[in-house]
Amino acid sequence: MPLTYDPPAHTSQHWHVTKPAARGRRGVVASQSRAAAEAGIAILEAGGNAADAASGMAFALAAMEPWNSGLGGIGFAQVAGPGIPAQTLDFGPVSPRGLDPGAFPTTGRMKLDLFAWPEVVGDRNIHGPLSFVIPSSVAGYALLQETHGRLPVADVLAPAVALAKRGLPQDWFTTLKVANSASVLRLYPESARIYLPNGLPPVTPYQGSPGFMRLGALAGTLERLQHAGLRDFYEGEVAAAIASDVQEMGGVLSAADLAGCRARWLPAVSVPWRGRTLHLSNGLTAAPTFRRVMALMEGEDWSGAEPSTAWHLAFARAMQAAYAERLEGLGESEPRGADSCTTHLTVCDADGMMVAMTTTLLSSMGSRVVLPRSGVLMNNGVMWFDPRPGSPNAIAPNRRPLCNMSPLIATDEAGRPAIAMGASGGRRILASVFQMLSYVAAFGMEAEAAAHHPRLDISGPEGSTADRRLPAATIEGLAALGPVEVVEHAVLPVNFACPNLVAIAPDGGRSGITDVMSPWSAALAQ
Repeated sequence: MPLTYDPPAHTSQHWHVTKPAARGRRGVVASQSRAAAEAGIAILEAGGNAADAASGMAFALAAMEPWNSGLGGIGFAQVAGPGIPAQTLDFGPVSPRGLDPGAFPTTGRMKLDLFAWPEVVGDRNIHGPLSFVIPSSVAGYALLQETHGRLPVADVLAPAVALAKRGLPQDWFTTLKVANSASVLRLYPESARIYLPNGLPPVTPYQGSPGFMRLGALAGTLERLQHAGLRDFYEGEVAAAIASDVQEMGGVLSAADLAGCRARWLPAVSVPWRGRTLHLSNGLTAAPTFRRVMALMEGEDWSGAEPSTAWHLAFARAMQAAYAERLEGLGESEPRGADSCTTHLTVCDADGMMVAMTTTLLSSMGSRVVLPRSGVLMNNGVMWFDPRPGSPNAIAPNRRPLCNMSPLIATDEAGRPAIAMGASGGRRILASVFQMLSYVAAFGMEAEAAAHHPRLDISGPEGSTADRRLPAATIEGLAALGPVEVVEHAVLPVNFACPNLVAIAPDGGRSGITDVMSPWSAALAQ
C-alpha cells in the first residue's frame, strides 16, 4: 500500500528559549533594547533617578531601535513615587492644523491583506509626508525630566549621543527589521540611502562580529539638543530643519505645529483591583477597555498558582465583549493586524519612583521617511485615523486619535508603587498587559515565570490567537467561542505583544523582566 503522508504544521523554532530576570535592591530598568537598558543603568549610577533614566533610555532608543520609536514619534507614560501621586504623561498624537481630510480619498477597496478599513489612494495615510502627525516624543521626554529629574539634560542625553555616533548594530535582527520595511523605505531617498545600502537591506557578516551603521544626521541632531536644549526640536535650528524638509516633500506639518507642541500631565485613572490600585493612562488610550475587562473578570476563578482553562476562557469572553463595546462606541484605534511596532520601557530607582513609558512611530519604521537635514525618522500617525468621513475616529485637523497604549503602575495597600509595566504591539497590547499583570499580581508568579508563561491574544470582538503551548483543553474551549489560530510565540511573525515589567517586593527587593522572544530586550539591575 502506498505511503500517504499528511505534512504536520510547520514550526520555525526547535529550541527552548529563556530569558533571565534582573534582580537587585536599588534601580531596575527594562527595555526592548539592551543598549538602552545599559544607558538607563549608567544614568542611575551617575546619580539620576527613574525620570532621568527613562528619558535617557527613550532618547537612546532613537538610535538603537529606530523601527519602533524615536524623535519623530509620540507616546504616553505613567509616573508614581514617594511624594509623587500617580500621573499620566500625555505626549500622544495630534494631527497637524493643515491636515485636509479630502487629501485621503479611498479607492473603494478594503485593505484585506492587513487593514480593517478602506484603502487610501497611494497609501498616503500609511507612508510618506502626509502621514505625519506632530512629533511629540521629545516634548514628552523633556517634560518628564524637567518635572521629576535630577540631572542636567546634557548628562541625560550623553548615552544617546554616544550610541548614535557609534551607530545601529548591523546584526541579523537589524537585517530582519529593515527587510520588513524595505519595499517602502526604497521610495524615500534618505531612508534608502541609510537603510538600503546598494539598494538592499544590510546583511550581517557570515563570520566575525557585526559592524555598525550610521543613521544619517541623527547623531548631530541629538548632540544639538544636548547643548541647545530640548525645545530646539520645536523652536530652534532642529525645528527649522524639520519644517524645511517637510515643506519640500509636500507635507502639511508646519513650523507652527512644532512650536505649539506641548506634552501635558493628567491625573492617572486609578481603579481598585484585588487589594491593589491600578493607575491607568488618562487620555485617548486603552484604559476604558482595560477597566471594562477588569469588571467582567471580577467574579471569575482566580484561584491556583497559574490561570486555569476556565480563567482563560472567561478572559477571552471578556476581551471579546470589551472590544465589541470599544469599537461600537469609540471606533477603530488602528487597523487589526497592522504592523504596529511600538516600544515600552520600565524603570524604578532606589527611592521607589517608577516610570512606565510606551512610545511609538506607529508602524514599523513609521512613515518610512527619514528627514535628511535632521536624521529624524517620522511617525505615520495619520494611520490611527479612520479614512471614512463621519466615523468616530475620522481624519481631521488638530485632532487626537484613539490609541492602544496602556502603560500602568500598580500601588500596594499602603499606596506604594509596586508594579510598573506595559507592552508594545498595537491592538495586542491590552491582552498582553492584563495577562502579565494577572500572572504576577493575582496568581503570585515570579516575574521571570510570568514572562515565560503562554498567553492568548484577543484583539477584536470575535476570534482569538492561542500560543500552541497552552493546554489542549484551553485551545478546544477557545474554538467553541469562535475562530482560533494556534501559533508559535516567535521573533517573527509577531503574534503577541511584547511586555516588560518591574516589580518592588514588600521587602524592598526589585525584579525586572522583558519579552522572552524579543532578542535585543533586557532587564538590568544596579
